[in-house]
Amino acid sequence: MQTSDAAREFAGTIPQLYEQYMVPLIFAPYAEDIARRAVLRRPGSVLEIAAGTGVVTRQLASSLPASTTIVASDLNQAMLDQAATLGTGRPVIWQQADAMHLPFADATFDVVVCQFGAMFFPDKAVAFSEARRVLRPGGAFFFNVWDRIEQNEFADAVTRALTELYPADPPRFMPRIPHGYHDVAVIAHDLQRAGFSQTPSMVTVPMRSRAASARIAATAYCQGTPWRGEIEARGVPGLLEATRIVAEALARQFGDGAVDGGIQAHVVTVER
Repeated sequence: MQTSDAAREFAGTIPQLYEQYMVPLIFAPYAEDIARRAVLRRPGSVLEIAAGTGVVTRQLASSLPASTTIVASDLNQAMLDQAATLGTGRPVIWQQADAMHLPFADATFDVVVCQFGAMFFPDKAVAFSEARRVLRPGGAFFFNVWDRIEQNEFADAVTRALTELYPADPPRFMPRIPHGYHDVAVIAHDLQRAGFSQTPSMVTVPMRSRAASARIAATAYCQGTPWRGEIEARGVPGLLEATRIVAEALARQFGDGAVDGGIQAHVVTVER
């Protein structure tokens, strides 16, 4: 996660719940995808931005040779601490860093990777220009962003349930930030403003999101993301009751047992 008020809310028990519930629910499949794309470049050095609890880092570490330097960075130290606690099968440099002001020299890395972090950057073009700056000529920047929320069934269903629960002031974290940067024309324009002269490759990748129960999916969204703070700020009903009500709404739509919903993201590759 990166610079924004929402990113700073990944604190307390959220990093643990995020890793336990959100990572397998929606992040792990795309981590495999973006790591595979980066590995195909055979980089000698990789910078990961917005590494979170390290789901992409672990994929990179297991797929790249030990000779490849991997620096995994995040603004939020609590998320990095969770990532470091889980660890990797080979050495990785964990470093707190702001994507808006990367503490690395020009032309340091062959590849820069960012999974679902760009949506949090206050000024996308500035963050993208920083990624470009630290890339060596001929290097590549890989990142992904969520498609519109209507293409992501669990997130959309939770949004509707919370809107019904708090009609006067609905918690809007998910549609506002994670699903708020899905226009590929805007993304291309921001990359151009950042100084990338090459035309980016943008691929829309649908996948499936699965959980053993609606309760697990509800816990992931309501307690393992900054939605938690927004729910708690609204008072009654409290977090646990809101989670229960959201779980019931998910069960009505997706079933009482294991649940399965569509997710969709744009994967962007651009060369320096």
